[in-house]
Formats: sequence, C-alpha cells, structure tokens
Amino acid sequence: SGLQGTALREIDLAGNTIREVTIAQANQALQKKSYSFNIYNFHHDVIMLPNGHWVALAETVQNLTDLPGYPGLTGVIGDALIDIGPSGDVAWAWSAFDHLDVNRHLFGLPDWTHGNAIVYTPNDGNLLLSMRNQSWILKIDYENGTGSGNILWRLGNEGDFALLGGDPSQWYYGQHFPAPVTINGPQMTLAVVDDGDLRVLDDKGDVCGAPGTAACYSRATIYKIDESPKTASLDWQFSPGLYTFWGGSINQLANSNVEFDLSE
Repeated sequence: SGLQGTALREIDLAGNTIREVTIAQANQALQKKSYSFNIYNFHHDVIMLPNGHWVALAETVQNLTDLPGYPGLTGVIGDALIDIGPSGDVAWAWSAFDHLDVNRHLFGLPDWTHGNAIVYTPNDGNLLLSMRNQSWILKIDYENGTGSGNILWRLGNEGDFALLGGDPSQWYYGQHFPAPVTINGPQMTLAVVDDGDLRVLDDKGDVCGAPGTAACYSRATIYKIDESPKTASLDWQFSPGLYTFWGGSINQLANSNVEFDLSE
C-alpha cells in the first residue's frame, strides 16, 4: 500500500506496522548500490515475492532538452522497479530510461510510461510490467534478482508479437490489470482490461475518437501468448458497450467464468 506515495508500509489486521520503507531510505539504498537514478514516489503497485522481498513500482525523472516536439527543458517521468529486501536494502533496480525510447510517447509528455501493474512469473522468475502510456505489457529479465533488466518482449501494438487473425484494433490500449490465467512453459493465457484509449482501428493508423473515426470502447480480454514464435491471439473478449478512460480489473475464475470491473 502507498502512504501518499512517500512510503511503502505493510500492516497487520490490527493496523500495526510490520515493515515500512520511505522514499528517502530507498534512495539511500540505491546510492549505496551505485545506481544512477533516484525515485521521487512509489505508485500503483508493489508485490511480495516468495523470498519476502518487495518489488515496487516507482517514478524517476530525467530533465531532457529539445526533444522532438518539446523545445526547451522537459522533465520526463518514467517508471522504475525497485527490489527491496526485508532489511530495506535494494537488491536489484531498473529504470525505463535505460531500456525504452523516450520519443515514443503515445499520451504525450511528461507522463511517458505510466506503469500500473507488476506481475511475477514464477516459472522463470521474471517480471511483467504493464505500461499504460505505451499500451504495452513488458516482460523484464529479472531472474529472481540476478537478471540483466533487459526487455525480453513487448506485448501490444507495435511490439514484438504478431497478432494472429486480428487487426490492430484487437490489441489492448491504455490497459490495466494483466492477470495470468495459465503459464505452461513459453505459453501463457493472459487476462487484460482493455480500456481502449487511443485504440488504433486499422492498418492505416486511424485512432478512435478522432474526427471522422469510430468512438473508443472498452473490453474485457483474454489473450493466448506463445513466447517462442512470439505470436498472440485474442482468445476471448466481452464489450459491455461503454468506454472507460482508465481503471478496471479482471480475473478468470476456477469455473472458467470471467469476473471484471470497469471504472466510470
């Protein structure tokens, strides 16, 4: 949970603090390990790993000059992942600035990546990171804290996977809540809330909501992914007939029903 974005805190059901790490403590630990960046808040998500470590989603800023379309100085906000051990030390850290093109900004700047969910994949010890403002879900080489941090793949439009039997509109856009249903070696079934922001409607690149194009819409979706040939297919979808700009969650239940919600 977040304390105004300035700390991570674990509490018991009586409200007692079990563990807390502040931004200042995290930055001291990053500096101790000679990482080249600081963070200025925690946001959206933190997960507990089987070894008791936290992996937290945080934001870091780089001041960049004269980017295309952004003359002068722009304080670009990008995502960071911080692996924090039980004693508060940083075991591993990652910055989007080291791995992604800052000039790909679907939602404009300064909010470049806008991560909103972390998923640990126990079969290989890696991490999935949902980046809403890239309309991508990344798989990151974490390897239980020994990985390079390289991006193994980018799932979504203009990413690394071919969408079988579908046009660009069948991808998710501005997504939330990636939830693996099954993982079997390189094959994964992944549920995703497709908010539909800036949905690419066709191969010409027409975007929903623009003058003369179709309206945006939101969906619950489940994709089948094969990491070996890097193919994906839309296995299931439900369109409730509304458009929600942000939010939502999804899970497939044991009886195969899908439970999801959207924000208004």
